[in-house]
Amino acid sequence: MSILNGKKILLGVTGGIAAYKSATLVRLFIKSGAQVKVVITPSAKDFVTPLTLSTLSKHPVYSSFTNEEDDNAVWTNHVDLGLWADVFVIAPATANTLSKMANGICDNLLMATYLSAKCPVYFAPAMDLDMYKHKSTFNTFKKLKEFGNIVIPAATGELASGLVGKGRMAEPEDILHFVEQDMLGKLPLRGKKILITAGPTHEAIDPVRFIGNHSSGKMGFEIAKAAANFGAEVTLVSGPTHQSVAHSLIQVKAVVSAQNMYDEAHKHFESSDIAILSAAVADFKPKEIATQKIKKKTDTLTLELDKTKDILASLGAIKKKQYLVGFALETNNELENAKGKLKRKNLNLIVLNSLNDKGAGFKTDTNKVTFIDNKNTITEFQLKSKAEVALDLINKIILEIDA
Repeated sequence: MSILNGKKILLGVTGGIAAYKSATLVRLFIKSGAQVKVVITPSAKDFVTPLTLSTLSKHPVYSSFTNEEDDNAVWTNHVDLGLWADVFVIAPATANTLSKMANGICDNLLMATYLSAKCPVYFAPAMDLDMYKHKSTFNTFKKLKEFGNIVIPAATGELASGLVGKGRMAEPEDILHFVEQDMLGKLPLRGKKILITAGPTHEAIDPVRFIGNHSSGKMGFEIAKAAANFGAEVTLVSGPTHQSVAHSLIQVKAVVSAQNMYDEAHKHFESSDIAILSAAVADFKPKEIATQKIKKKTDTLTLELDKTKDILASLGAIKKKQYLVGFALETNNELENAKGKLKRKNLNLIVLNSLNDKGAGFKTDTNKVTFIDNKNTITEFQLKSKAEVALDLINKIILEIDA
């Protein structure tokens, strides 16, 4: 999954021959999972049609403040467009448009939108060799960078004039890659390795039966997605679950039993910077596992159970630099029990939720949690979606490790 998945991208297209490549760029952004809207300058219509771009983006293409062909013209709100975008990419960016950007000249919808944008702005220069080398162009680039804009380097190659040199717009694939890598490099968890456990474990009784619980794994999978979206490399150790995830920074390790999860967690813990153990691991397992299906010969069945290994405590006992997070699902004396678990298992943070809270716990899309850290800071949250809880947790961890 691309870092652009779910992002809202505004593509600005200006009047240069490279505008024909904007259609490919729209398709690449959409394939990466982004929503795309397009703003073009009037002169860009000479090189690429609004119909092409609107068909590919599945949104109207904006080129003027009103639809001049409509007697009941509706104003296009450039402020709304600028605020809508998570990312603004101007490609191609001609010398004319770049000069306007540098000097605040607002004579078309694209420029008004640029001046209203609050998101990162990338620009891909496209001009002839002599224009690219001109001192005024150098000064324009310098000023735009000082404003915080990000230049996507021009390529060297054959230009429209027939000259060969620098000034050719980067290819759409290269623009996509540049934006992805630039965004990844600025994420707060870039370069961090996170171990996450999720889901239940199944402890075999015989070849067809097991001891388990109602955990769906949804909370752990949401945490993994949130961590990866902040740039972390995630190892997700999951018990049996119907959950799935497709993200280039998430590697899923499927396990079944508590012992499997113990082994896999210990395998990756030493190289991890952060470990979040959200799995609902079985506390007990059958002492003996029948090799054949147990038949119903009597009215009762007695099982002798042994304790499973405590994964969280075992990691707490060996942790060095790792930031370790545990979960506590309680039914009584919730806060007291969670604080005890935090201390006994040498955790940095524990996430408490209660089966007494409606909408919390297993098999729901929501959760109601309380964070307790090892400085005895307690933060209570209202009922939220598990995706929002995951985001709250990752933000808390980022604040803690940066402190």
